[in-house]
Amino acid sequence: MAKRERVVRMSVEQPLWRALTGYRVLTMIYAVLLFAFGRERYERPWIAVVYLAVMCVWTLATLPRVANAASCTKRFLGADLTVALVGILLTPLADAHAQTVDGPTLPSIWTAGSVLAFAIKGGWRWAGVASSLVAVANIVERGDPSRDTLHNVLLVWVASIAIGYVVEVARASERTLARALEIEAATRERERLARDIHDSVLQVLAMVQRRGTALGGEAAELGRMAGEQEVALRTLVAGGLARPSLVSEDESEGAVVRVVEVDDEPDEDTPVDLRLLLAPRAGARVTLSEPGAPVLLPPPAARELAAAVGAALDNVRVHAGEEAQAWILVEDWTDEVIVTVRDDGPGIPEGRLAQAEGEGRMGVALSIRGRLRDLGGSAELISVPGQGTEVELTVPRGKAGQER
Repeated sequence: MAKRERVVRMSVEQPLWRALTGYRVLTMIYAVLLFAFGRERYERPWIAVVYLAVMCVWTLATLPRVANAASCTKRFLGADLTVALVGILLTPLADAHAQTVDGPTLPSIWTAGSVLAFAIKGGWRWAGVASSLVAVANIVERGDPSRDTLHNVLLVWVASIAIGYVVEVARASERTLARALEIEAATRERERLARDIHDSVLQVLAMVQRRGTALGGEAAELGRMAGEQEVALRTLVAGGLARPSLVSEDESEGAVVRVVEVDDEPDEDTPVDLRLLLAPRAGARVTLSEPGAPVLLPPPAARELAAAVGAALDNVRVHAGEEAQAWILVEDWTDEVIVTVRDDGPGIPEGRLAQAEGEGRMGVALSIRGRLRDLGGSAELISVPGQGTEVELTVPRGKAGQER
């Protein structure tokens, strides 16, 4: 699929990963220095030496793992937290007096780095689980925890949850900003196309309409057709000629806004803006009223709904005459999309539809109701002789396109 991309990268989260990388290195050095200056109090210093050696190798070897969210996997987080918990529980074996004196554990404040990694990666819930495990390990290590121990445990627990919550808010803000930039980019592209079209095509069509009307005869018919195409093109410009750009989220770099111009048909998994499919139906005698935001549906559902609208407009031209006016109203609700097609024709006499089906003319039954039934929706037709006809097409979002 040919496409052109313009990518804008944003990341509020990435500086947190860089800060965590520095924190792990500094706290590793701090834990080693604590042992070096207080090694005389350890009854089994070799346990501390072995553990600190493992911790240093692990910290330096896994620095790329805490460079971004993509490389910081769940498996790594579990292993990293295990290293911290083992260090806490080994402290009484290396220092027999650790349970009676409020001294530091073997990993000391390096443990907080593991908890912060959980917070940045998974938010406050992950942080709450990790800090709770660290709290249990500290209480077990102390045996009879003092007030300072409980205070430190509570501080780590509250701080990690707060940081996790801030990370979740930052991610939500990035998504909102990405969406705003997406809309801005699409609007700028639409305005550019509108200017180009207004300066060339629309002016030519308007001139053909005026000259054709003035000349009369076959030229008048050509002018009328040019006028209809001018109205349809203006509707396309006003509604947006390009599909909505795509937003993706790259965990390794933060939010990513991708403004994508696709040159051929969209993927079946990519939602389609129903307004773009209905815009060509507008003309001098067909008025399209639509929401200001995209009306997204699965491609099969959008195509079938647009085809049903086309069938309804065909019926207007055939049965109400070429001079009849028609109106298309698009309503985008949370759980369904409703498209209403109304005309000012003579209406349908009572029983005429049943008679047409009996004669084998299945336009309404198959082209309209059949399509909506396949989508899990419905088509309601209301007609009063002398007051026109109204067709209401309803497609539920939950079922649209699932059966196709």
